[in-house]
Amino acid sequence: MQCAQGVTLAAALATAPLVAHAQASAEEQAVASVVEKLRVAMVDPDQATLTSLTSPLLSYGHSGGKVDTQASFIGALMDKSSDFVSISLSDQTISVSGNVAVVRHTLAGATNDRGTPGNVTIKVLTIWQKDGGQWRLLARQAVRPA
Repeated sequence: MQCAQGVTLAAALATAPLVAHAQASAEEQAVASVVEKLRVAMVDPDQATLTSLTSPLLSYGHSGGKVDTQASFIGALMDKSSDFVSISLSDQTISVSGNVAVVRHTLAGATNDRGTPGNVTIKVLTIWQKDGGQWRLLARQAVRPA
């Protein structure tokens, strides 16, 4: 009996990291999904979607130093003062720790801010927080590549 319990305990301990990794992978996939939803919503802005994907406490830092709140971030997308024609993300990494996720990627986009065409390539760090079972963007900071 003790040998069987020992084998069962050993098997449980041996598979625990696999279960933890599977759970982390599921959370990473959930975060990747909301990152993609935000990318789409930034190209084709919808106020309800942007509001649901972002925290009321949002601190959204631009590469030029400007910092937006949730209201000013969404407002700029809705009034086209910040107008993304396209956005592609590359080199994305996602790390999840409890109810916080750190996402890094390179953003390349075509813009049409206030009717002026342009292009942007920036490195972006985003912090997501799981709130009420939903991942929401809490903070974002962009920098120009070195």
